[in-house]
Amino acid sequence: MSVGHPATFRRTMKQCQKSWVFGLFQFPGIAERWLTEDNWANFRSWSSHPDADQVIADLEATGALTPALNWYWANVPPEWWVSPPWQRPPVQAATMGVWSTGDFALTEQQMTDSAENVADTWRYECLPGPGHWLQLEAPDQVNALLFDFLPC
Repeated sequence: MSVGHPATFRRTMKQCQKSWVFGLFQFPGIAERWLTEDNWANFRSWSSHPDADQVIADLEATGALTPALNWYWANVPPEWWVSPPWQRPPVQAATMGVWSTGDFALTEQQMTDSAENVADTWRYECLPGPGHWLQLEAPDQVNALLFDFLPC
């Protein structure tokens, strides 16, 4: 959902611009400070999370902000931006990509181009309206797509 195949992610300048925060998140301590200052104002503004207050409460209660940022440090190191695109074998299973028109962080192209990396059946679904957190913002639509796609 939302994120396409890794080989298509930084194919366009538009997607790279939308992913600017990956660079900021490479700086331990700085990322946490930026996200939390002024009562988490930057986190609220950047993430547009529909339940930001609960996420913030959970992060504060568990001290999980730095572990959450570790995903970026482990998976998107600074050299990733200038290295050759990741080469991965094609996905061998039937695959559905779901993207939403209100996504602030991901372009439609990185999702639709993912079809090139699927050896089996590819299905693309675009949900008009929801943002980056489409499974939280449009759970009924997402669940209907999943029930229709997944074998029972």
